[in-house]
Amino acid sequence: MQISGLEVFILRGPEIDRPHWVSNFTVPTANEVLVRLKTSDGIEGFGLATSYTSAEPVLNAFRTGIGDIIVGEDPLAPERLYEKLFSLTSQRLAHEKGWGRETLVRISSAVDIACWDIMGKAAGLPLYRMFGGYRNTVPYYVTCGYYRDGKDDAELRAEIEYLKDQGHTGFKAKVGGLSLADDIARMQIVRDVIGDDCDLMIDVNRAWDLPTATEAVRLLEPLRPRWLEEPVRWADDRRELKMLSQRTTIPLSGGESEVTSYGCRALLEEQAIRILQFDVTMFGGFTEGRKMAALCELNHVEVTPHHDCFVHAPLVAATPAGGFVEAFTDPERDPLQAELYENPLAMANGWMTLNDDPGLGLTLSEAAIAKYGTQII
Repeated sequence: MQISGLEVFILRGPEIDRPHWVSNFTVPTANEVLVRLKTSDGIEGFGLATSYTSAEPVLNAFRTGIGDIIVGEDPLAPERLYEKLFSLTSQRLAHEKGWGRETLVRISSAVDIACWDIMGKAAGLPLYRMFGGYRNTVPYYVTCGYYRDGKDDAELRAEIEYLKDQGHTGFKAKVGGLSLADDIARMQIVRDVIGDDCDLMIDVNRAWDLPTATEAVRLLEPLRPRWLEEPVRWADDRRELKMLSQRTTIPLSGGESEVTSYGCRALLEEQAIRILQFDVTMFGGFTEGRKMAALCELNHVEVTPHHDCFVHAPLVAATPAGGFVEAFTDPERDPLQAELYENPLAMANGWMTLNDDPGLGLTLSEAAIAKYGTQII
């Protein structure tokens, strides 16, 4: 079997009047590169690459010939193709073509996911079974509590009440964009609404210095967070995560901001985090994600990937180290979760049930692609 052709789309959500903010940047409603691989045997697979920055460098790489390196390769040998694409980050060709490292990492991710989708379809098995088949359900949480212009405590309370009424049982809210006192008060509102029986996760998005984080964990411990995510600034986060973990009983998490599996491995080696949140659509695809999941199991760390819950569910379901997947149930925040698939995974009472269709088990909606997508090649 060979890859005989590919199609590439950029999927963008509409501009909205009140963007969603985390502590230090605005998140797009959607900004994903969709790669569809076609094979000589008539099997097709797809993969996604997520970016919170401009996707233009990725699109330009496809416009300038990186697809020629992919066509003709064997999709049933994803390790080899992943290595071929990733190795371009150290080659002169990438410099001559203007293909940056992050661009190549994103492309290798989308192509790798598409190859594994093809692998599952060729074998007639869903990926969660090919990866290990530990279970066919995974718990999920909803990400909420974003900052928005004019959003006050009453609006926050109404948002969480609405989500609670939908039956969700895990809630991850944002902090780091206001004073510590104001953010603690916001998290108290979330805890009051969801009650003692639901999980509260808190995401700082790398906003705090170590002294602020140290004071924050003292104030947050009475709210019993399931975890505190990316609590310290990026520059010395390895060392500061280690130091912070020794000052609190709250589990720390991280990994979504890493661009390679080596960066995630370093986080594990520090023994500072108890939850790893890599994203296979942002680095490495399933080829590297499976290695990370194995390392997590061996190091007693939970696998709870960032974003794209339907893509990550097979990996989380396949391993005893599997934790949660991250859902965005507000279609204004993420219209792709709501519309990109004809057969999205069932979600009820805090649990997501995987489909038993081969591969990713997901069928793309052509209507959604036409609505949000622009074809590049």
